[in-house]
Amino acid sequence: MGSTERIRNVAKRVAKWVRAGHQLVVVPSAMSGETNRLLGLAKELSPDKPSAQSFRELDQIAATGEQVSVGLLSLALMAEGLEAVSYAGWQVPIRTDSSFTKARIQAIDDVRVRADLAAGKVVVITGFQGVDEQGNITTLGRGGSDTSAVAVAAAMKADECLIYTDVDGVYTTDPRIVPEARRLQTVSFEEMLEMASLGSKVLQIRSVEFAGKYRVPLRVLSSFTPWDIDLAEEASSGTLITFEEDEKMEQAVVSGIAFTRDEAKITVVGVPDRPGIAYQILGAIAEANIDVDVIVQNVSHGGRTDFSFTVNRNDYARALDILKGGVGPATGAAEVTGDPRICKVSIVGIGMRSHVGVAAKMFRTLSEEGINIQMVTTSEIKTSVVIDEKYMELAVRALHKAFDLEQAPAA
Repeated sequence: MGSTERIRNVAKRVAKWVRAGHQLVVVPSAMSGETNRLLGLAKELSPDKPSAQSFRELDQIAATGEQVSVGLLSLALMAEGLEAVSYAGWQVPIRTDSSFTKARIQAIDDVRVRADLAAGKVVVITGFQGVDEQGNITTLGRGGSDTSAVAVAAAMKADECLIYTDVDGVYTTDPRIVPEARRLQTVSFEEMLEMASLGSKVLQIRSVEFAGKYRVPLRVLSSFTPWDIDLAEEASSGTLITFEEDEKMEQAVVSGIAFTRDEAKITVVGVPDRPGIAYQILGAIAEANIDVDVIVQNVSHGGRTDFSFTVNRNDYARALDILKGGVGPATGAAEVTGDPRICKVSIVGIGMRSHVGVAAKMFRTLSEEGINIQMVTTSEIKTSVVIDEKYMELAVRALHKAFDLEQAPAA
């Protein structure tokens, strides 16, 4: 959706599917750079820290980018000889909670959309936005168009949800860092959910959550392939995000390496080691609507311990202010320190469930590269480490090689 020419190409691609007999609901994002432009204007007029009321106005502003896109795409579809109708999120309606700038979808009324599809129309719905119970326009957070698309697909019980993006599928890691990275033909919902939560930018995490919860078949495709590519070829390209029990699933021990630079670490030093101390620290952070990721509490010495956790780097200054401003002293902590120059690197794979020594191999690989591990967190199918940001690319390349991810697993 970067230009009118790109929008014409999208319309031609949609028309190809419609003429093949498919009913389509299309959920476009804003035109390239438009959301940043709009929020930049808002920042010029309101440079101070946003208030609760200003977050509402930011949503009002940001939502207009997608409204322009759906109108333009509908006109382009009409130029292709199709009947098309566009709706903003509040017209469908897509119901959300009232968490402005990061709202969550609660329900979708699909009656109007189904009626239009039955009448032979292509329905174009704004991504990224909805409406709360009070009638306020809300947005879902950056990347929210993916979430909107999957949520609509779930509500409509669609046969498949195709996500067209600027990459041609899900890779073992970012090819810009590891040129040998390999595109995966299939990946499980569980693995994709971990990858999305751990920093993979291919899909927004909530879109994968929706797809897994409602069992929506999801395929990631490139928006840069020619619009007139053979329909059967297009339908089988990219990466299919499917279910673990699928017999065709690639059975690698580790399927991919995910990473994120957007991390910062906060440590509350010397807090009393007593019941309720974690809640006292993290409760205040949660009340500020700040997500916490990796959490580590050290062994107690003399009745005191250090409590560390990571937050998104955008929330770092606010979280640090909360703890230094009152919560930290109230706990009896000696001090509150922070480090915004960290990153998180993770290995992900459903095969980790049935193989031992995977984490040990990861730690050995990092050790051989002289990379110190600051924090560790694990699940059945992933191991994540927090390290100094300057070692991130080295760590990703070393782990990709150590787990032979450039090689397709044996059939």
